[in-house]
Amino acid sequence: MKTKRIDGNLLEKMLKNGLANLKTHEQELNDLNVFPVPDGDTGTNMLLTLGNGLKNTPSSYECGKFLVDLSNAMLLSARGNSGVILSQIFTGFAMEVGRCPLLGPGELRNALIRGYRNAYAVTIQPVEGTILTVCREGIEHIKTMITRNSSAEDILSMYLGEMRKSLTFTPDILEVLKDAGVVDSGALGYIYIFEGMLKYLYNDMLPDDYVEVLETITPAANADLSLFNEYSIFEDGYCMEFILQLMKNNKYNQHFNLKRYIEDLKLYGNSLVVVQNGQRVKVHVHTQKPAKVINLSQEFGEFLTFKLENMQVQHNERTERIEKNITRNEVAIISVSNGDGMTKLFKQLGSNFVIESSQNAGVASEEFLRYYDRCNADTVIVFPNDNNLIPAAEQAAKLFQDPNSRILVMPTKTVAEGYFALAMDLRDEKDVERRIELMKNGMENVATLYEVTAVKDYSGELVTVSAGEETAIINKTPVCKGQDKCSTLMEGLAQIEDIDDYEIAVIFKGENVTDEEQETLESMIEEQYPLLEATFIQGDQKKYNFVVGLS
Repeated sequence: MKTKRIDGNLLEKMLKNGLANLKTHEQELNDLNVFPVPDGDTGTNMLLTLGNGLKNTPSSYECGKFLVDLSNAMLLSARGNSGVILSQIFTGFAMEVGRCPLLGPGELRNALIRGYRNAYAVTIQPVEGTILTVCREGIEHIKTMITRNSSAEDILSMYLGEMRKSLTFTPDILEVLKDAGVVDSGALGYIYIFEGMLKYLYNDMLPDDYVEVLETITPAANADLSLFNEYSIFEDGYCMEFILQLMKNNKYNQHFNLKRYIEDLKLYGNSLVVVQNGQRVKVHVHTQKPAKVINLSQEFGEFLTFKLENMQVQHNERTERIEKNITRNEVAIISVSNGDGMTKLFKQLGSNFVIESSQNAGVASEEFLRYYDRCNADTVIVFPNDNNLIPAAEQAAKLFQDPNSRILVMPTKTVAEGYFALAMDLRDEKDVERRIELMKNGMENVATLYEVTAVKDYSGELVTVSAGEETAIINKTPVCKGQDKCSTLMEGLAQIEDIDDYEIAVIFKGENVTDEEQETLESMIEEQYPLLEATFIQGDQKKYNFVVGLS
């Protein structure tokens, strides 16, 4: 028997089923998310908005009252651009039928129309090809087909059918979707909610226990901060969401004007959704300058809630997750470096990931473990490139849980050993064990010499060094000192055992080495060691002026 009237209790059950359906597609929606920025959280944000709204809304037989309470709760719990727009669609529903105890076909039709109109009204710069387009076209294409005899099942079936058609055209409207080869994630999430609602009317409950679904709705996991460091490109800005309580005392500007406030916000950000409800203002904005938004807002009041997220981190996590799910590598290589130039070099040599090592903090086992998980490979080859980091890399290998991955820590004590090992790798070689053997051969019999400006006094068996003097180091031991980098390095080279037997010298330049110093050193090496082929690489390491690898 078809449903001709919807009361508040039935609507609550339908929405809970819609929430359950949305939950099953959460990760799919996150991965589709590329607009307004590809931060990979649309599914989660819509879940949190609707889920927390339902959790905080008391049941009511009166449909209008239930919708009013739900829309208020959703506004407070709205997360992200998609969540705020979703909450405003429901606010439109409530504005239209807030006094109706039951929803008949006419009320349902009018609520769907008012829902999209309200969402357009509060979105400062509505963009077509999104959830706005899909929910608008869904009802506008069928509103004349709804009669007093239409059932809820008929209306929702037609509504979903038109929205799915509209969804297929979103890439043609919004170029960023076309470039990524996806449809709009927010629109699809909205469709999944109504799909679940219709399923309930056909006795298809997902799942039986609604409480279990709500318990799985948690805020997004802590961001992997290793995906954003001093070398990252910051393009996507911050996602800011807050509820501003307008204040009534002389400390604050008493002349709050919503239109003027919005115009001021446009100076500092985009993706604006601003809603005023009495003396409270809900704001969603993407901005590069959060301090400007905060200062502007605090002229009028104080924050009841506040969220600030680095969208570049979310973008990077989404990109990595998608890449990881698409392909499993046969071999993945992790290298450690301590300079921008070295990082670029190790990537050029085939490293899938390069971990930046702080000169003071090094790399902890926990960080190695995170990178092992990110590799998604049958064999993970690790180059610590520092004697002190080998135990941390090996400890992380013992803790790694994936039984399908083998972690092989190459005990490279210096970046020079890591360089020569990777230089021997044959990436097109299908035999993984042969690749490993070649890399092992490459790191053997490599001598490493460091030239550094001493930062404190040192007294050893071979030399006594004062802070500020230049010194050469072999096997962690200072072997000589001098007044300039080049002559000190040359004296250190002379103390390398069997120096005349080496044919290749790779010299990593530190960030403080000048072009003139490189030219001087090139001339000195050519004169003293004419058979030694010297290659200079901009390593940008901070501590050492030169790192010399001999093979």
